[in-house]
Amino acid sequence: MRTVGIVCEYNPFHKGHLYMIAECRRQLGADTAVVCAQSGDFVQRGEAAIYDKFTRAEAACRSGADLVLELPLPWCLSSAEGFAAGALAMLKAAGCDTLAFGSESGDLEALKALAAFSLDPSAVAEIRERMDRDETLSFARARQQAARERLGDAAERLSEPNDILAVEYLKAIRRSGAGMQALAIARQGGGHDSMERGAFPSAMQLRAGIERGEDVSDYLPPEAAALFRRDDADGKRICREKLEIALLSRLYMLKAEDFERLPDAGGGAGRRLYNALRTDGSLEEIAAAAGTKRYTTARMRRMLLCAALGVGAEDAKGAPPYLRVLAANARGRALLNKTKEAAIPFLIKPASVRALGPEAVRLFTLCNYAHNLYGLAENAEGKMDEDWRRTPAIV
Repeated sequence: MRTVGIVCEYNPFHKGHLYMIAECRRQLGADTAVVCAQSGDFVQRGEAAIYDKFTRAEAACRSGADLVLELPLPWCLSSAEGFAAGALAMLKAAGCDTLAFGSESGDLEALKALAAFSLDPSAVAEIRERMDRDETLSFARARQQAARERLGDAAERLSEPNDILAVEYLKAIRRSGAGMQALAIARQGGGHDSMERGAFPSAMQLRAGIERGEDVSDYLPPEAAALFRRDDADGKRICREKLEIALLSRLYMLKAEDFERLPDAGGGAGRRLYNALRTDGSLEEIAAAAGTKRYTTARMRRMLLCAALGVGAEDAKGAPPYLRVLAANARGRALLNKTKEAAIPFLIKPASVRALGPEAVRLFTLCNYAHNLYGLAENAEGKMDEDWRRTPAIV
């Protein structure tokens, strides 16, 4: 049996995600096990997910995934490189032999060439030299310029968000020596942040529709739509206005030096963010005010969340210390039994984290803190310290 890993946010799980899982099984075999490393309550674009991690994981498992693991908070709020590296380490430990990812181009060979280029020491030096010559030049733009000179048209793949992430996944595979195969699934429908209509609207478009009160169930698998309707009825969908108040109240208590200890705070980015906070604007306005051509707004949004949630610069170093199971079906449970001696231990009962050492407990406590804060922005009861009580959804 093949085991394929998917790095995901499922924010929310929709028919495009269903298509990707089906395509993995079409290409690799109908009995392929699908393991997902899913972001928790906060996602890599620097905002809260529309539904909590437990609901999104169960929706995935009821719609075709076999085992859903939580990518812990520090890796969720990392750069694309850290996000990819943390998730890959988890999927490798879970026994995955293949990593599948969405791609605008579907051009695996071009993406592999870009990954190799990005790891080439001479290319890294050239990118840094370009950034030193032009202080307004971002890393992404400098890399694309350098890649265009060496690889020609392949560099255009660095213009699309899913292809950029694909390059990071392929870099992580090369660095780890994992020996995993890569499977690029050509993206169907609207682009990553597109608002265009179609058979497969983007997750951003669906979130906007849900928050406007629209019925988007035609674009969701029935099982996922039912779970999201349940959470809507129970008051468990995020209220962004409440969350903003909670986050800002925390941020206003911090000092300038706290911002300088954040991930990606080098080069004065932390100080810029602290100064922007004094403008008394919304979170998006603060991130935009701190951003520059070199420091993107998305980076600043992630840093704001890291500051409010207590994530430090060293928290996403290396691999996560456990594989927290959020949801599983029968095939997923069989996979758990097969890989009991995984290099990273599975965490099924929350209390078992105490046997994994102080660093694992510290990370779990950090994720619980984030889930508590997320819960403050819902209209539901019984959320406080839910992370310590909640066991996986078995479907």
